[in-house]
Amino acid sequence: MSGDASEAEGVLPAQRFKLAIAYDGTDFAGWAKQPGLRTVEGVLEEALYRVLGKTVPPVPRFVVAGRTDAGVHASGQVAHLDLTEPQLAKITRLQGRHAEFPDGSPRFESASTLLARRLNGVLGMDRDVVIHAAEPAPEGFDARFSAVWRHYRYRLADAGVRKDPIVRRTTSWTTSSLDLELLQQAAASLVGLHDFQAYCKPRPRATTIRTLQAFSWERDDAGVLVARLTADAFCHSMVRSLVGACVAVGEGRLSLEEVVRLRDGGHREIDFRVMPARGLTLVDVGYPEPGLLQSRAATTRQRRSHEHVAAGAD
Repeated sequence: MSGDASEAEGVLPAQRFKLAIAYDGTDFAGWAKQPGLRTVEGVLEEALYRVLGKTVPPVPRFVVAGRTDAGVHASGQVAHLDLTEPQLAKITRLQGRHAEFPDGSPRFESASTLLARRLNGVLGMDRDVVIHAAEPAPEGFDARFSAVWRHYRYRLADAGVRKDPIVRRTTSWTTSSLDLELLQQAAASLVGLHDFQAYCKPRPRATTIRTLQAFSWERDDAGVLVARLTADAFCHSMVRSLVGACVAVGEGRLSLEEVVRLRDGGHREIDFRVMPARGLTLVDVGYPEPGLLQSRAATTRQRRSHEHVAAGAD
């Protein structure tokens, strides 16, 4: 992260940290910072500013693996953060306040451990976002562009399942009785490299071509339907739309043939429900071996076209 070029341009050398983050998305307007709204990024930045105080710029910025939508949770979100030497010195300088363990033995903590502890201290023990871990990032690591897959889980309680208020923030509900076999068949028909425009809310200059690597349904011990989806990346509202299409099939309102036609047609000619955010959780993010991180990031930055879809179908 440091080098002669950066120093020549007047930018102080920085160290990159990899952060593991979890949050209850119920009271957040999504990950990305937005004026006047409470967001995960905004809360974390505020905590970081309080930890760092007045230090030398540039202002640190969290770069995240998946910009979750409003109401979506995360148990395995990943972000990276670049800190300059003066900023690192600010964090480690505070170590003297907690230099010993309760038994009097000396406490020596790495900068990454201190970073996580300082942030969590500001956030508070009962807050709805927490830093699970922080560590020095491998060379070439980019939380967003180096990722090779994101794994989401969607929980849905259908008719006949006992409603549990303890999990009301992480589970959606439907009064319909859903056919698990039909859900499985619909999910299987969506796996692969496709243009998922019909299952997304397209954003300007953003591709909707994605590789859905896995999509399956099961019932847990309580009878709740659990969908598990893994892809190289997901478009805006894509997971909740894919789940919604499967639910429509399970209810008998959408045929398997129509699911495929929507997949290949490129636009949502048949309407179906986009499922509520509360049932969705980002569970994990996968990365390649350290030596492949930089090349993976470069590949991800290349915008995919319909030629990639055609090639994948051959």
